[in-house]
Amino acid sequence: MKQKNFLARTPVLVIGALICCALWGGAFPAIKVGYQMFGIASDDTGAQIIFAGCRFILAGLLAQLIGSLIYGEILYPKFKNLKMVLVLALLQTTAQYFFFYIGLAHTTGVKASIVEALNVFVALLVAALLFRQEKLTVRKILGCILGFAGVVIVNLSGSGFDFDMTFLGEGCIFLSTIAYAFSSVCIKKYSQYERPFTLSAFQFMIGGLLLILVGIGVWDSKHMMGENADRKYVSSIFKAAQNQSHLFTKNAVLILFLLAGISAIAYSLWGLLLKYNEVSRVAVFGFLTPIFGVLFSTIFLLEESVSSTETIVTALVLVSVGTLMVQWRNKKEED
Repeated sequence: MKQKNFLARTPVLVIGALICCALWGGAFPAIKVGYQMFGIASDDTGAQIIFAGCRFILAGLLAQLIGSLIYGEILYPKFKNLKMVLVLALLQTTAQYFFFYIGLAHTTGVKASIVEALNVFVALLVAALLFRQEKLTVRKILGCILGFAGVVIVNLSGSGFDFDMTFLGEGCIFLSTIAYAFSSVCIKKYSQYERPFTLSAFQFMIGGLLLILVGIGVWDSKHMMGENADRKYVSSIFKAAQNQSHLFTKNAVLILFLLAGISAIAYSLWGLLLKYNEVSRVAVFGFLTPIFGVLFSTIFLLEESVSSTETIVTALVLVSVGTLMVQWRNKKEED
């Protein structure tokens, strides 16, 4: 019998996925704090995309550093695998976050979180029906439905939900989930040829650079063009932090590095988990990310209206049961 890889063991998968989701959930309040420190307005999509681009370039550098220390050599992709890196950069970083920020600017955070949670369903369908990486079963579908119900419950307790849908709002958020789903199955496929840390590092750097270029274009269309243009330059994003005290500027830089570190560690670990497990086994944990986001927002953003304890517990139970359903089926197949 072929020995199972360490990362394919259920306890290791659970702990690793929980770490990733907790890190991503913690990124939500950290991003908001970063916006405040850099003086980025909630409706300034161009500045937000530029901020994300800077974050991911730093994340790429950190991922390369961490991976190089782990493997004892400087990581860089083989020339023949550069196409894989570019595909991931376009899907996982550029397209996913471009559509997400555009959509977020045209809808509420509640609806964005609910639509974004559909990425688990889309990832399962793409992996099973298009890439044939696993079987689509009733148990997996039911597990995803329970997990999605948990995300809906924890978000519906807040404000900002209605059934009005627009392409620039919910449509772009859904396109973001599609980009994420395809990037997940691509990571599983490409990690057979290149180390996940290498893929993460260089797709972050390339994707981050592309995001900065796209963000500058969005910024120019708002601040430099048209009758209402205020002729505000991109450099003002960082001047907002520089105009504050030395400690404030230092904290702003630390927040940016914290966000970069979150991405570097979480996406690299997620890539390792995808390499040795079915996409559905890993992706289903994604339902926990918005719940962690609510928990961390409760702790660090006390002024925000958050869900009640009962609502969070109910959501956690639904997500946990749904996740166990997906994991139990895979365990039975292993036996």
